[in-house]
Amino acid sequence: MSLIGKEILPFQANAFQDGKFIEVSNENFKGKWSIVCFYPADFTFVCPTELEDLQNQYETLKSLGVEVYSVSTDTHFTHKAWHETSAAIGKVKYIMIGDPSHVISRNFDVLIEEEGLADRGTFIIDPDGVVQAVEITAGGIGRDASALINKIKAAQHVRNHPGEVCPAKWQEGGSTLKPSLDLVGKI
Repeated sequence: MSLIGKEILPFQANAFQDGKFIEVSNENFKGKWSIVCFYPADFTFVCPTELEDLQNQYETLKSLGVEVYSVSTDTHFTHKAWHETSAAIGKVKYIMIGDPSHVISRNFDVLIEEEGLADRGTFIIDPDGVVQAVEITAGGIGRDASALINKIKAAQHVRNHPGEVCPAKWQEGGSTLKPSLDLVGKI
């Protein structure tokens, strides 16, 4: 079942950010754009490359009004230890949520039940807390965080311009489409 167009379910969790433990809930996702990046586990191999890549895009995403959250089924304590021992993760400034209860991973339908780990899932959530984009990849396939920039810009454009849609390879400032009966069969 797709989560597109659905409001995220309630949760509360502990997280690590900027050397501190913080509490995060579904309410944090309201009022601004959010990216939620699930990954299988701390102290692994593909995961630190992805989270470092996401950090490399963090300032650009923040300039677009987006907050970034990473989530694994590890604890916030494990996130802190990983942050202190990995050069790649030591760069991370965004919020790292712990989900040892698996509530968040189940809410986003990315939990691999038999392993107790999350799939690699990326979610774009609008300021109403509604999922606008989902990408799930297999454990061995790392994601490219730069691809999120255009997806966010397109999602924001569509939200701010009702009746318009963004075609494939749309870039900010590019032409959009206005679906109508007159457009059917002309693309």
